[in-house]
Amino acid sequence: MLDLSIIIVSYNTKDFLKKCLNSIYETSKDFSFEVIVSDNNSKDGSVEMVKKEFKDVILLENKQNFGFSKANNIGVKKSSGRYVLFLNSDTVVYPNTLKHIINFMDKEKNAGAATCRLEIPNGRIDDASHRGFPTPWNSFTHFSGLSKIFGKTKLFGGYNLGYLDYSKVHEIDALAGAFMFVRRAAGEKAGWWDEDYFFYGEDLDFCYVLKQKGWKIYYVPEVSILHYKGVTGGIKKVSKDITTADESTRIKAKAERFRAMRIFYKKHYENKYPWIVTRFVYLGISLKQSIS
Repeated sequence: MLDLSIIIVSYNTKDFLKKCLNSIYETSKDFSFEVIVSDNNSKDGSVEMVKKEFKDVILLENKQNFGFSKANNIGVKKSSGRYVLFLNSDTVVYPNTLKHIINFMDKEKNAGAATCRLEIPNGRIDDASHRGFPTPWNSFTHFSGLSKIFGKTKLFGGYNLGYLDYSKVHEIDALAGAFMFVRRAAGEKAGWWDEDYFFYGEDLDFCYVLKQKGWKIYYVPEVSILHYKGVTGGIKKVSKDITTADESTRIKAKAERFRAMRIFYKKHYENKYPWIVTRFVYLGISLKQSIS
């Protein structure tokens, strides 16, 4: 069995995908691996580029844009590694990162998934890679701005776990699908990706189910990657000048972001909280969506 299967969902990010693939092959020398690109019917020449320049890549040509979850599941079915790395096409892998995480997962047998330090172009950490679960309280402190003021406390810092030491290895609730290193046995128990999600929220859901199944999730900051963040969807400020998304894609991404919030709450929290809390949660999501 191979050490690692790397699955990349691709959608109209040809130049970024090329950088990503080059970085993988340049830095992956000490372990066995395969790269699977699950392309969601790109129209920018991504498929042709992969066929021409990366003949070792297993290329899956989806006939339509299936979204992130389903495209990843399609990739998983073709994979054979004992570990599976779900990696965004708008990332660059740095030397020793993948080998280090493999060694970490080999040592930590209770680890269902792990992530490294995800750096965005402005030098900051991608906050989506170091998350607490979006309980009603955590979500309220985040969207009200309280977490920005008191984020170093457990009471108000639960959304991004800001009270933890980002320089040391530790457990987290959830990581970002941009770099999600999963033990195959854990992914199989979790049932892989929930295809009710199209774009956004699916990584939180995956991590939630992993935790329910008894697995731990780790943040491993000794190694890192570059994440341009939001290139495909086009709704992130950090990548607004480099996004490949057209207007229809941005509209779709924004709508799916809020639909994902509703799916997650209904699936995991609706039966755990009083009806009045649930009502305020859905009102809050609708208000946030209308403002955005």
